[in-house]
Order: sequence, then structure tokens, then C-alpha cells
Amino acid sequence: MSSLFDCRDQSQLLAGMRQARQAVGRGDLVVVPTDTVYGIAADAFSASAVQRLLEAKGRGRQSPPPVLVAGVNTLRALVSEVPPAVEDLVEEFWPGGLTIVLPSQPSLSWDLGDTRGTVAVRMPAHRLTLELLEETGPLAVSSANLTGKPAAVTVLDAMNMLGGSVSTYLDDGPSATGVASTIVDATSLVVGPEPVVRVLREGAIPRARLREVLGDLLEADEVDDADGQTGPESGGDS
Repeated sequence: MSSLFDCRDQSQLLAGMRQARQAVGRGDLVVVPTDTVYGIAADAFSASAVQRLLEAKGRGRQSPPPVLVAGVNTLRALVSEVPPAVEDLVEEFWPGGLTIVLPSQPSLSWDLGDTRGTVAVRMPAHRLTLELLEETGPLAVSSANLTGKPAAVTVLDAMNMLGGSVSTYLDDGPSATGVASTIVDATSLVVGPEPVVRVLREGAIPRARLREVLGDLLEADEVDDADGQTGPESGGDS
């Protein structure tokens, strides 16, 4: 049976955080608030827990979840290299709504799905989730919705879609923005023949802000062939 805790109530907060930590330790799923949308979380180093996360969302291994971390030091432990341009992105946008894809550390013993040797990492700007991450270590986290459905911006949205597949739900009120993170692929800065950062999904961080930090390392903006104007910005799952 699932448990729901209103983390705006101090007595429920302490009990909820304790139960969430225990659930992660058992390999169960928890729903957590973030600065973007609510996320469904599992121990990133438990292959069975990650598989349960994918099944709860109705996803296959071809859609591996991102990993949330409590800080830059954990990022360094999870990826093979942090290029200077990624250091700049992290300094400017973390904690916050930017997910960065990099080659994963080959020595790590984990199975997030069909990652092709990469991992997508983000540090969320949410005090409760950061506190949980400090205690549990990296969590595989995807938006707390069924695949194809709108992202959950309240805990009740998540409960209505995920139900009993989740052990513990932490409620901290409606999401501040309801806009999923921007995802960028920086793998070519490490292993590619031509260094470029690609925007896989535009969300909380606009392309123009990325350009301010990356300059020409950011892929060229899309251009409408008909009139030569820059195409519409793409929108964006956590």
C-alpha cells in the first residue's frame, strides 16, 4: 500500500523523508517534488529498481531515465570526463532545470537501460530532493507520469497515474514551474570528432541562455528554409 506525506507539515516531513529513504534502500519507487515537475525515483545502482521504474511508466529499456545528483562531485564520479564547457554550464545553471548527457564512467556497476555508454545527469533546485539525494546517493528519476501523458505538476497527478506501483509519495505542493528540464547532449565534447553541444529537448532553460554560455559550441539554431528565419523553439519528460 502506498503512503502519502505532506512535506509542508513538519511532522509529516520527518516521517516521509525517513520512509522515502527506507523505500529507496529496499529497491522500491518513490515520487518526489523537484523544481521542474514531480519525479518517480529509484536507486540508480539497483537494476531491478530501475526496471520497476520503467515498467511503472510504461517504458522500455530504450528510454533510460536520467540520474539526479546532490552536487558536482557526484557528477564527476558518474561520468568519464567533465569538459570545461560543461563546467561552465554547471556553474551557470545548477542546481536547476538543465540535464546534461555525457559518457558514463565505464567502471560503474549499474544498468539504467540502453544508454549506449552515456548518462543524463541533473542537480535539481529543490531542498527536499537534494536532502534525499545526500542520504541515498544518485537516483534514477523520470517524470512521474505514464508515458504519453502530461507530466505531473502535483502529487495527486502522479498518484492518479502511478497508483500502487510507488511505495512513497512526497507532497510539497504544486511544482514551481511545471516545465520539464532542458536536455543537452555534450558527449561529442569528450569523444566526438567535432565538439558540439546538441539540444535534445528545450524546456526550463531556453536555447538563448545556453548560447550565452556556450557560444559557437552550441549547435546552430534551426532555420526555416522558406524565409531564412530561425525556427520555433522546441518544447519538452524530467
